Amino acid sequence: MQTGVGTLYGVSVGTGDPELITVKGQRLLQRVPVIAFPLGVNGKQGLAQKIIAPWITPQQKKLPLYFPYLQDETQLHKAWHEAAQTVWQYLHQGMDVAFACEGDVSFYSTFTYLAQTLRENYPQVPIETIPGVSSPMAAASILGLPLTLGSQNLAILPALYNMPELDQVLGWADVIVLLKFSSVYTKVWQKLDKLNLLDQAFIVERANQAEEKIHRNLRHQPTLNLSYFSVMIIYT
Repeated sequence: MQTGVGTLYGVSVGTGDPELITVKGQRLLQRVPVIAFPLGVNGKQGLAQKIIAPWITPQQKKLPLYFPYLQDETQLHKAWHEAAQTVWQYLHQGMDVAFACEGDVSFYSTFTYLAQTLRENYPQVPIETIPGVSSPMAAASILGLPLTLGSQNLAILPALYNMPELDQVLGWADVIVLLKFSSVYTKVWQKLDKLNLLDQAFIVERANQAEEKIHRNLRHQPTLNLSYFSVMIIYT
C-alpha cells in the first residue's frame, strides 16, 4: 500500500571491499535519491562511506549521521533521535533513503538503533534490510579457514571486558570469535597462553581494507597495538 512516505533501506556493504556488496544492495544504492551513512571519527570519512564510493553518484544527496563511540546511554539515545529526525526530513517527503552499514545490518550494527528509533517515533515508515558479509565470515575467508564444520558450536563475544565470560565460553564452544577486543588483548593472550591455545588463535585487522593485517603466530606476540576493527578467531 502506498503511504506517501519514503522507505528506509538498511544496506549491508561488507567489511571493506566494495565488491562484497550484494547485487541487490548495489542496485538500491544506485537507485535511491538519498544515501545515509555513519560519520567518521573526528569528522573524517567513515568506512561505510569509503566502501560505497564507487557505486554512488554526485547527484545523490549524501547524509552523514553522527553516532558517538561511547557507552553513555543518554548521549547515545540523543544521537539516535537526532539521526532519526534528520532521516525523517527526507522520508516524509516521499524520498527513499538507503543507510549504508558496514558489515551486516543485523550484526551489531548502528542501523538497528536508527531503525528502532524511527519505528518508535514514525511508525508509518516502511523499513527494509539487505543482508551482507559480516566480519567473522570475512576474517575466516581471509585466513583460508572454515569458520565452523559439522556440529561445531560457535560463540561470538563483542566488546570483551569480562574474562570470566570468556572462561565460560571456552568450556563449551568449539570456535570463538572475539570482536572489539583490542583494549583487552593482553589479558586474552595470557588466558590463551595458559590454555595452550595460542597456536589455534588468529587475528585479522581491518578485513578487506587496504590496511588489512593478519596475525597468525600469537605465541610470540603477547602485546599488539590492534585496530578497533580487529577480529580474533579461536579454534579450541
